[in-house]
Amino acid sequence: MSAIDLDEQQFAPLIDLQWWQEHPGDRTELYRRLRDAGRPVFVRTSRLGSPRVRGFWAVGAHRDVVSISRRPDEFSSGQGTQIFDQTAEMRAYRGSIIDMDDPEHMRLRKIVSRGFTPRMLTELRGLVTETTAEILEEMPASGTCDFVSAFATLLPLRIIDNMLGVPREHEQFILRATNVVLGASDPEYVPDQTVAGIEKAVSQTSEQLIDLLKSIAEDRIAHPRDDVISKLVTSDEENLTPQELAKFFILLIGAGNETTRNALSHGLLILSAHPEQRDRLMANYDELAPTAVEEILRYASPVIHMRRTVTRDGVTLTNEQDDVIHTFNEGDKVVMWYPAANRDPAVFENPETFDIERKPNNHLAFGGPGPHFCLGAHLARLELNVAFQMLYSRYPDITAASEPVMLRSNFVNGIKHLEAAYTP
Repeated sequence: MSAIDLDEQQFAPLIDLQWWQEHPGDRTELYRRLRDAGRPVFVRTSRLGSPRVRGFWAVGAHRDVVSISRRPDEFSSGQGTQIFDQTAEMRAYRGSIIDMDDPEHMRLRKIVSRGFTPRMLTELRGLVTETTAEILEEMPASGTCDFVSAFATLLPLRIIDNMLGVPREHEQFILRATNVVLGASDPEYVPDQTVAGIEKAVSQTSEQLIDLLKSIAEDRIAHPRDDVISKLVTSDEENLTPQELAKFFILLIGAGNETTRNALSHGLLILSAHPEQRDRLMANYDELAPTAVEEILRYASPVIHMRRTVTRDGVTLTNEQDDVIHTFNEGDKVVMWYPAANRDPAVFENPETFDIERKPNNHLAFGGPGPHFCLGAHLARLELNVAFQMLYSRYPDITAASEPVMLRSNFVNGIKHLEAAYTP
């Protein structure tokens, strides 16, 4: 039996979307096997018997994910960040700057960074607090709700809309569009799960989003306001075009919204399962919140994987002793599995234990170090810090009241529905 055949049997679940939805409890063992392999493992994506073997190399060790992330010249993002190749049109809709290499990536990231400076984020605390209070006030008086739709989904989306200056009247459309673009592999959001059906749903929804944002951008060019869109399209420096802004918005409401949305949902689930840690956190919130937020991000790992493509023959990965463990060829796909890296015992002591006081906590929930580290990481941390404090202050006994309904995806560790109970 060849090495490829062996890896196929062990790691086939990595691309079985139904497995990801129905067996969340089995992921830990899969991640362990991926790390314990001690080298990249090949996962076939072509059918057995196909004359050409297609697939990707999966990596789960923290060391390997960090190494790949720091070497964009050898591990390219510009050929796509999804496991399966998508059309250029689909990549443009779903990727924006994460599907680019320098110099295009550097140019757009420099412009976009104007809207996410440390000073601006410090000033955002008031907006985050106000928005959280508003959503808490809207939660059902019955004492039960779907926490995902009643709180976790609304908070990051509303904050992003308020930052950018997107009118509230578009909120429900943007929410539905977000579910289609990021949850396209789930029949709840895209009933037609054929390749053509998914591409049609994503492209149509993305075009509607692009039309909306282009119209707002054009309005801001003519009538600037004190919002992020105005900063990105009316600066004295280089600006985003209305089309570039629209595609960036798709990324922002996708990656930015989904990370916080699922960290909030997983956070409630995790803290409900660890009431002693929840109580300790709330008893000393200001001191423990920063480490607790990082631990929720590590433990939940909202983004499951990202792909890179090898740019030349002879690119290697090495172990701690600098021995070569694998040599890649040009065109090889390499997929980094962040939850596996975030439970790596070589980096995290007792990695399967949830510990709100964990230090250090060098998790990769926002991606590895390098040019594609998440631009919205500081905003996500701020939102989570404020949200959990205000949530438990308003509803001290709120708890997950059922098992979560998981998103059918191996890309986003998404919770679609989570019943919560609380004293109103």
